[in-house]
Amino acid sequence: MKAEYVDIVIVGAGLSGIGAAWHLQNKCSNKRYLILESRNTLGGTWDLFRYPGIRSDSDMFTMGYQFKPWQDNRTMADGASILNYVKEAASENDITQKIRYGHKLTTASWSSEKAIWTLTAQCQRTGAITKIQCQFLLMCAGYYHYDEGYRPEFKGKEKFQGTLIHPQHWPEDLDYSNKKIVVIGSGATAITLVPELAKKAQHVTMLQRSPSYILSLPAKDKISSLLKKVLPLKWVYALIRKKNIGRQQYLYRLTRTHPEKIKNYISKMAKKILGQNYDIDTHFSPSYNPWDQRLCFIPDNDFFKSIQSNNATVLTDQIDSLTETGIQLQSGDKVDADIIVTATGFNIEILGGTEFSVDGKNVDFSKTYTYKGMMYSDVPNIASIFGYINASWTLHVDLIADYICRLINHMDSTETQQCTPTLRESDKNMPSRPWIDSFSPGYIQRGIHLYPKQGSHEPWLNTQDYKKDKENLQNSPIDDGIMIFSKKKEVTE
Repeated sequence: MKAEYVDIVIVGAGLSGIGAAWHLQNKCSNKRYLILESRNTLGGTWDLFRYPGIRSDSDMFTMGYQFKPWQDNRTMADGASILNYVKEAASENDITQKIRYGHKLTTASWSSEKAIWTLTAQCQRTGAITKIQCQFLLMCAGYYHYDEGYRPEFKGKEKFQGTLIHPQHWPEDLDYSNKKIVVIGSGATAITLVPELAKKAQHVTMLQRSPSYILSLPAKDKISSLLKKVLPLKWVYALIRKKNIGRQQYLYRLTRTHPEKIKNYISKMAKKILGQNYDIDTHFSPSYNPWDQRLCFIPDNDFFKSIQSNNATVLTDQIDSLTETGIQLQSGDKVDADIIVTATGFNIEILGGTEFSVDGKNVDFSKTYTYKGMMYSDVPNIASIFGYINASWTLHVDLIADYICRLINHMDSTETQQCTPTLRESDKNMPSRPWIDSFSPGYIQRGIHLYPKQGSHEPWLNTQDYKKDKENLQNSPIDDGIMIFSKKKEVTE
């Protein structure tokens, strides 16, 4: 089978893939690229998830692309608006025509002799196999398994007579009006679902094993509204984006240096709306420090207001089993339910589940070290985009995509075809740490073993620090003596 050739293949047409494509078009305009998307539409997460109330958990002035101003004044947008924003970005920049839908990357094989990746993509509709070759591979496939969310095994699940669903596979025709609903979980998905479901349901109970930190943000940015009256949109977007990036970084630093102060502030905000008599300590005071797991942000206290109105209740308890009519708790209490929603997270996956090999040897990414949080030791010409756990995902997209463009242009200028992050002798015995350190959510703990390791010093770190990454990725030399550049090997008889 003859392989099609393009210079660069992007895998994934979600928020990351569309953003990366824009950078390539504008900074490596001489390169031909193709986007492989396993689903039949673009948008990634924002098309896949359809549960009620789905929205961003980051402000849209930093979650939006650097190159496309977010025009709405809403701080946190609903899923449909974000999907439309991504589609507009793709259409306005002629990216849509570069997307090959319904093709899932299954294998990727690198040849140092030819300095080329050979990719196998399977058509999801027909099963037909396509071969594609490229010089550089940019993985933007996200980090969780699209086919199946995480579902804990509940004793007695087969007895439950109602509807049991996972938010990742929300039924389009589900009528939850006047139903008793239990949402299991306390993360961003549960916090989003509860106030939306409470608008129609008879009652919603959020059942959590342990609480999360919840902090309200204004639903609309008032400063943005005022500035738009006197300044061009691009200026306003840049100013609000800078303001919000600074706020994000400041808040995160405070959680690291003064966690008790942030804990007290968050508790005070919850008490302000729920009242002094509400049991904040039980239901909204986690045992860990803020940002040891991701903070849950809500617009204009909508989650707390649903509790205050008695349309929703929070229970902190352990599940013993499911029964015919609901849930039996370990405390001895029972919760009746017509619908149980398992907002219990997702399964993590590395690089879209693709099988990789270099010069005939399979790659185990867990044995590699991360290079600048985006490439892998001894694996040539591949990078992946993973956003921030403590800031907006798209901030990292812009930085990584910009760096990759610099890297590709450097290879062109030096007439090299292969770039390989390579451990120096002094690096080989350095202490290793998990790819994301000091971050304890279940989905990370279940899947972090699949990911590369961090080292003890640059560039073998995944800092999760926007300020450091911006300085490092934008200003550090491409040829740093660790990224080894070479030409394709000459074939000798």
